[in-house]
Amino acid sequence: MARIRSDSVTTAVAAAQAASVGPVKPLAHTPLRDCDYPFWDAIVLARAAGTWTNSDLVLAANLARCSADIVRLQVDLEVEGDVSRSIKGTPVVNPKHALIETLTRRAVALSRALHVHAEATQGRSRDAGQKLAAEQDARDAVTDDEDELIPRLRAVNG
Repeated sequence: MARIRSDSVTTAVAAAQAASVGPVKPLAHTPLRDCDYPFWDAIVLARAAGTWTNSDLVLAANLARCSADIVRLQVDLEVEGDVSRSIKGTPVVNPKHALIETLTRRAVALSRALHVHAEATQGRSRDAGQKLAAEQDARDAVTDDEDELIPRLRAVNG
């Protein structure tokens, strides 16, 4: 199958259709919990709707569940604390730290497999650094007597 150019009319029509439908829905055989959906939406919106295959959607569901579990475990840790005392008084690190570490590694691997990690969605870090520098220059250009809500033209070095 031939690749379609990103600046083609076909791509523009597909983008408009995808935007009107909303985020890609999970497959029937990969059910998600209510707490997974904010992560699901963020994941599937990181790529064009037409680029998702069924196998990608299975991985995306796993990543959404994994991300929700990390947040849940972090909340538990805040309540329970990092260290507990055993019966003999020896400090014991909360085992949820190990679970969070495992889930975080899994999330990173799934993000890479799905190409929804920062480099895939935002470009190389060198490019991100240039974007950040331009944004900081624009922030620095706003003086105290200017209203930030009123748009003004600024010189952009590029």
